[in-house]
Amino acid sequence: MKPQSRLDQILEYLKGHNLVTVDQLVSAIDASPATIRRDLIKLDEQGIINRSHGGVAFNRFIPTQPTTNEKQLRHPQEKRAIARYAASLVKAGDAVVLDAGTTLLELAHNLTHLPLRVITADLRIALFLSSFKQIEVTIIGGRIDDSSQSCIGDHGRRLLRGIFPDIAFISCNSWSLEKGITTPTEEKAGLKQDLAANARRKVLLADSSKYGAYSLFCVTPLTSLTDIITDKALPAAVQQQLVGLPCQLHLI
Repeated sequence: MKPQSRLDQILEYLKGHNLVTVDQLVSAIDASPATIRRDLIKLDEQGIINRSHGGVAFNRFIPTQPTTNEKQLRHPQEKRAIARYAASLVKAGDAVVLDAGTTLLELAHNLTHLPLRVITADLRIALFLSSFKQIEVTIIGGRIDDSSQSCIGDHGRRLLRGIFPDIAFISCNSWSLEKGITTPTEEKAGLKQDLAANARRKVLLADSSKYGAYSLFCVTPLTSLTDIITDKALPAAVQQQLVGLPCQLHLI
């Protein structure tokens, strides 16, 4: 097979998969492991793909924050399942911090039966939970980010640095073992860092489609978390690597 034809086949295979291994490409392309590795090095040098210990994926750099409307349409079933499981970690009387995002809004919908103290940056979450008398809601305040309808800035960060919640639930648009949780802006990265800093339990809620993507600013490495909740579509090789981390992996 001609080299360019083989490269095209590799790229076509990657389009249908979030993350693939060399062995998967060997079977799909019918080429030797050495040949596939040479092709992957070439594609990596061209900036088309990212190679990691877990496998190979398209270069999935996220330069800007997706809007709430865009995120609502992505993987709704996985988000609902992750949110339902996350709610099982919360008990009556807990103080809970909820990051902004569509998965976290799903989580809020699963917490309405409990007496809680909730601190959040998300306007939609705060407005929704404020109608339940047994839930005390605090919104962190500050400037409103129009893409996520959530608060950002130093005002909210000061509040977050002064609380010690039972659980902090963190959302993201991109995460990986190599780069950790990342976000497009320094302001968002700082807020997320403070959101989880003093929590007894730090829980990432992220569906598997976001794995392997990355943005410019690192929030935190995965090793700083106590729990990761994601779905079973996460590639097996990545699952094995994450199981080796000090945090607990929950596959839903």
